[in-house]
Order: sequence, then structure tokens, then C-alpha cells
Amino acid sequence: MPSLRPGDARIPSPPPNESSVTQHDRATEPDENDYDFARIEATWLPVWEENRPFRTDDPDDKRPRKYVLDMFPYPSGDLHMGHAEAYTFGDVIARYWRQQGFRVLHPIGWDSFGLPAEGAAIKRGIDPREWTYANIEQQKQSMKRLGASFDWDRVLHTSDPEYYKWNQWLFLKMFEKGLAYRKASWVNWCPFDQTVLANEQVVDGRCERCDNVVVKKQLTQWYLKITDYADRLLDDLNQLEGSWPSKVLAMQRNWIGRSTGAEVDFTVEGRDAKVTVFTTRPDTLFGATFMVIAPDSDLAAELAAGADAETRMRFQDYLEQTQRTSEIDRQDATREKTGVPLGRHAINPVNGERIPIWAADYVLADYGHGAVMAVPAHDQRDLDFAIKFGLPVRVVVDTNAPVTGAIPVITEEMLESGDIPALDPASTGVALAGEGRLMNSGPLDGLSKSNAIGRMIQLLESAGTGRAAKTYRLRDWLISRQRYWGTPIPIIHGEDGELIPVPFEELPVRLPSTEGLDLQPKGTSPLGAAEDWVNVPDPRDGSPARRDPDTMDTFVDSSWYPLRFLSPNDDTQAFDPAEAEKWAPVDQYVGGVTHAILHLLYARFITKVLFDLGYVSFTEPFSALLNQGMVIMEGSAMSKSRGNIVRLSEQLDQYGSDAIRLTMAFAGPPEDDIDWADVSPTGSAKFLARAWRLAGEVTTAPDVEWKGGDAALRRATHRLLNDVPGLVEAFKFNVVVARLMELVNQIRKTIDSGPGAGDPAVREATEAVAVTLSLFAPYTAEDMWHRLGYEDTVAFAGFRKADPDLLIEESVTAIIQVDGKVRDRIDVAPTIASDELEKLARASAGVQRALGEREIVNVIVRAPRVVNIATKG
Repeated sequence: MPSLRPGDARIPSPPPNESSVTQHDRATEPDENDYDFARIEATWLPVWEENRPFRTDDPDDKRPRKYVLDMFPYPSGDLHMGHAEAYTFGDVIARYWRQQGFRVLHPIGWDSFGLPAEGAAIKRGIDPREWTYANIEQQKQSMKRLGASFDWDRVLHTSDPEYYKWNQWLFLKMFEKGLAYRKASWVNWCPFDQTVLANEQVVDGRCERCDNVVVKKQLTQWYLKITDYADRLLDDLNQLEGSWPSKVLAMQRNWIGRSTGAEVDFTVEGRDAKVTVFTTRPDTLFGATFMVIAPDSDLAAELAAGADAETRMRFQDYLEQTQRTSEIDRQDATREKTGVPLGRHAINPVNGERIPIWAADYVLADYGHGAVMAVPAHDQRDLDFAIKFGLPVRVVVDTNAPVTGAIPVITEEMLESGDIPALDPASTGVALAGEGRLMNSGPLDGLSKSNAIGRMIQLLESAGTGRAAKTYRLRDWLISRQRYWGTPIPIIHGEDGELIPVPFEELPVRLPSTEGLDLQPKGTSPLGAAEDWVNVPDPRDGSPARRDPDTMDTFVDSSWYPLRFLSPNDDTQAFDPAEAEKWAPVDQYVGGVTHAILHLLYARFITKVLFDLGYVSFTEPFSALLNQGMVIMEGSAMSKSRGNIVRLSEQLDQYGSDAIRLTMAFAGPPEDDIDWADVSPTGSAKFLARAWRLAGEVTTAPDVEWKGGDAALRRATHRLLNDVPGLVEAFKFNVVVARLMELVNQIRKTIDSGPGAGDPAVREATEAVAVTLSLFAPYTAEDMWHRLGYEDTVAFAGFRKADPDLLIEESVTAIIQVDGKVRDRIDVAPTIASDELEKLARASAGVQRALGEREIVNVIVRAPRVVNIATKG
């Protein structure tokens, strides 16, 4: 068969298909007017596979480019209905841009490393490779059956050495630039999976993979310095306003969590080094009456070590209690406060007061410096702690005072007498968090909050005890994993403790065979037991050395994969920068909102690193983002335990690919959840059959002159052609499907009771249906196009331009209401004036009957569509 190419290639006539007859146990050949999805799929899928119409490697193709990308799947089994939804929406967009004359890159691959595949393989006692690649093959066949228009010449698997070699290259580039480093720290530890997790992989205190409670553990791990990019990651979100969902932008901003304020240096008695705390409210420093530090911080351990035996024992018990408490619980503002005194004191730098130091788990070791100055009068958590443990509460902001205007005089006597109970948080138990003017604060008295913050920073900087500062919720990206099935970290540990990069020419560092290895999670990487693999000579002098036994977080794999699709078979470089200039960044990215923080944040970070290294000319990887909703069943997420799983393969067998795709598109806006119990693939299949039959009834030739056909049908056709681009680009796929249904009904009416199937307008309308339907139901559309007499594929037929003259409505139907109820419909000119339309409405027989003796009190006219007459009895 000849290669199918847009514009000049031909799809050969499909051969007769015997398989569909056997599949449906039919004794005779199917009637030519019988819509048989199995026959149609079996006809066209082999043609597409052989001709590969969606390849993008033709150097002579000069069409403008679009890069449409779906988030690639984990190979965890066959596709489910959520996959069907995501790949349907991405495919609609890719097919739309091809119909608009673009050369569209729409690739697919598999995120094939990671815990799910490894866990499944361990459970079955097989090599993760065997499980992974068998699932990939299964998913690949389902994707092809779904009719997804992928470029199958650009497939990648992140578990291929040809791919993860470039993960290692990227790591070494970052190591060279100081962006990859190793340190000992408290980390999130999943006791079930026996591996560390990045902060983003802990959801409500639980592992996002296995849902078990995460604990803290101190380990030496590898990190990527994403915090160096915190400001750029935050500020560059402004570039994405309007093209990314606002919800995702907000989630990213909140996760990065930039706070501005000051760093304040406190002297600790008996300690040479000062303790620095970050605060967003340096204006309240005169109200700091104690200091709180995270019990799992190095500072807490140091201070406790210098205390008496009883304090040390009490602290150790409390530390163990903290380590058993999830981070989400520690941040719960309603939880009863706990803590222990460390028997040490700090000196408040602005007034010289000695303030006690406590360890309390509501302070986190990795926020700021792991220590806070407690101002209980103006922070609810600090106040709850102070009340429980009898610590001083001092008001330094008069929240009764207006920020502008006269400043009332409030004396210490008034406070002590209780004449102003609102300014006594120790009695009310409610912190004063509002705006006001400073009091009990020496040189800041009388200043508003904003002025007092600026003045306090000046005072701290003059005294050398503080400075303006920013801090972030974002923490460096922990990438070490104590698992086998991942990218080996390309570092060798010398006997002298030096970290030695694996030379580039020795990449990839391949995973060893699993033969003889115990992959069961046990807290250390299984690779450490692969003696022949882990023991290597030091590249510097040949002395004994060991490979790093950990593997990389799989989010490294997915952080740059859109670029690898540009050069998937290049063994000399991760990607060709020249190809990146042609195709990237991705024009339209499609995937679930569950990756709004993890994957998208990491991909944005790595793109900025590659920009700084000179490999790409852009700083954001995805120009536009579409988040699809979930596919649920009877109001609940599908799960085996609920017994409400709907398998894609079973639905494909029952209804066919096109009916499933059309149902997904018609169910509602893409971002909404779809309850499979509430939709109707059967209805979609019936509609497809009606549309398909039209193509078999058209009797005019493809080159017929369309002018002069049924005017009403032609206007409807051209309204569709005019509206489809705006609707698709706004992701209103359901509206496009609804409009297709309307046009199919109008074509049927024209054939059955109008000019008939020989009307040129019928061919024009049916061709418009086929081209538009190709976005949603490619098999049916291809078969319709062939029945209409064409040999070129419908996928590149292109939308005809709407005739402006046919968009001018000769008349519209005005709805006439009385007290909100429809009483008449009147055909009027689209340009009718409001007063003329009101006259016609008043004179309507239906309106006159409805009015009777009632008095008209108001008339609302929205010419030319609506008139509403309000009355009273």
C-alpha cells in the first residue's frame, strides 16, 4: 500500500471484512445500510497502521506546526475509562489542528519506571521489566483501537536505557552546576514502600502511592535545588494566566508559598552562634515572649544536649512522639498544643528580655529556620500554647485603633483593669490578628502595621540584628529512592568520601539483572546488594569504590520527556535544540489536575534549568493546559473494593471506540467529572448510525456545484462551519456534538421530506458532518468519507470556510412570554427594532388570550429573540 501523506496520498478501498460477520454470528453479509462498528474498525485500523498518516518526520512538510501532548500513562494494566477520557480530549484537539492545516506532533510514550510496576512485579515474583513491557504492549493495542492519532514512530519508554541515559546526563549537568547535592536531613518515609518521598508526594500525611501514614526519618539523600528557582517559578506563572486553569495556578502559587518579612538574630545564652528566625510580622517583635523550635531540628537536639538529664530525657520522649505524628497533624491549628521546655533562654534583640525556649511540634524543621519567635497576643497558635503552659502574653497592636485618623490613648492601667477586654487575648483566648496601631513597642508606638514593619526592619539592620528577607513553603526536591526499578544515580563514592561523577562516555549506568536480588522493600536499596554492579574502580586512580545504590524519583523521568519526543531515537544527545526551536514549547498539554503540583512544578523547574544551560530558548514547557475531570461510577471514584470498575476493553467490545469517544465528548465540559452511570453510549451509537447512513444516501458526485441547494440546510451547515473553531478552541466539545446532532436531523428532514438526497446541499452538509465528526469518531467519519466517494483520508480534509452571506439570518424566531410563560413564537427579521417587536408581541393572539383583563405593568424586549410581558390581576 502507498504511504498515506496529507494532501497527495490516497487511502485504498478497504477490503471486504469477514471478521465482523464471524464476530456477530451472522449467517449473511451485513447489509450496506447496516452500521456495524466492528466491521468499520476492522476495516480502517489496518489501513491507518500500514500508512501511518500521523507521522511528522517529512522534511518537505512546510505546514505551520502544533505540538499537542497528553500526559503519558503508567503501564499499570490495561487502559481504564479515565484514560479513554483523557486521550479522547487530547485527540480531538490534535485532529482539529490538522483539519485547520497544521502539521501536528502528537506523540505517546510510557512513564514506565516506579513503585507501581515494581510492587506488582514483586507480588508476582517476576522481573519488573516483564510486567512493565507486557502492560505497555497491552495499553498500546487499546490506544490504537481507541483511534488515537499518535505518531507511532516517536514512542518512548522511560525505563529504556536509551531514555534514562539522558536522565543521568541531566543529573550530571545539575551536579556540575551545584544544583544536585547530597545531605543528611529528616525526610518523609513511607514504612510500607520502604522509601523516601518528596514533600509533594505526601497527601494529607499519607503516601500518595499506597495511602499509608508517612513518618519522619533521618537519612543522607540526594536533592535538586529547586528553591534556587522559587521566585522564577512563582513570577513566571503570570505568563500562563488565561491559558492554564486558574485553579492550577493558585495551587502552584500556594505550594511555592513565598512570604516576605525579616530575619531576626537572637542570642542564646551559653551559645556562640545566634539563632535566626523568620517572621512576616517583625513589627510585633516587642511582643515576643518565648521562642519555639521544631523538636526534630538540629538546633533542638543541640540545645537539649546541653541541658540537665531530666530535660534531655523529656525531650527525647517528645522527639519520638513527634516522629510518630504526621506533618499534616502537626499543622492542624485546632489540635491541642504540646511541647517541652529546653531549659535555655534567648535574648530578644529589641528590648533585651530573656525569653524561654521550648520545643513544640507545631513548628516544622524545614520551614524558615525551624524556629519562631512566639507573639501569643497576635498569633492564635502561639496564644493556645502560651495559655496551656502559662507563658506571658503581651499586646503590642491596638486593633481597636483606626489605621488612619486620631490615635486613642490606651494606658497600662486600662489594660490591667480590664476596661478593654478585646485587648486581653489571655482572657478571651482569641488572638488579635487584625490591623491596628502599634503600642508597647517603644519607637514603633502609634505606627500602622505597614509602616511599623518597614521601621522595624530599619532598626534591625542598623543594629546588625536582622534584615529584610523572603522565605518559601517550597523545599528542595528530594530525588533519592531506595528501590530497584528506577534510574541509577550516576555517582561513585570514593574511599575518601568524595562524590565522583560517572564519566559521560560510560553512560548509561544500566540496572543490573534482578537474578539473585531481593527486591522486597527493606529500607535500603536492593542495588546495594548487587556486588558485581555496585563495586567499581575509582575513575580517578582505580582504587576500590562503590556506586550510589539509590535510584531517582520517577518525576525526574517525566520532567523533560516532551523534549525527548522531539529526538526519540537520537543516541548522541537528549534532544536536538534545533528541533526544540521548531516544535517546543508544547502548544496544548492535556492531563489530570492530580498532577497540578508534582509533575507540572518539576517540569517547569527543569525547563528553566535547561534554559539557563543554553539548551532551550523558552522558560515554560506548556503554553496551554487542559485538565480533564474524573470518570466515576454512581457518584464514586471507580475502585475494585467498591465493585464499580468499568473496563475500557469491555465498553469497546460492547459499543465501539467511536461511541465511547463521542460519549466522553458529549457528557459535559472536559473539566467536569463524568459519571458513567449517567451517560449513554447506546445513544451515541444510534446517532453515529444515523450520521453514517446519510453518507450512503447522497447521490450527487463529489464535484457537484453546491450553490442553489436547500437554503435552510446550507445556512445550518455554514453556521456549523463558522462556529466549530471557536467552540473547539474553547474546549466546548459537548456543544459541537450537540450542533452535529442538530445538523444530522436537518439533513434527514431534507432527504425525507424536502428536496431529497440528490440536493447538493445534502452532500455539502453531510461532508461537513463527516469532517467535524472525524474529531470525535474517526472510524465512522473515515467510512463516511469513503462512502461519499473520496480516497484521501478525512483526517486532513480540512474545514471549508463559511460563506458570510449564508451566515446572515433571513428570519429568527422571537419567543413571546407573558409572566415568564411562552405564549407565542413569531418569525421576525434579525434587524427588527425593539419597539416594532413589542407591537407585534402585544398584537399576538396568544398574548391577547393570556392577558384577558390583566393589566400590563412592564415589558422587557431583547430584540430579536425575546419579549416578556409582566402583568398584574
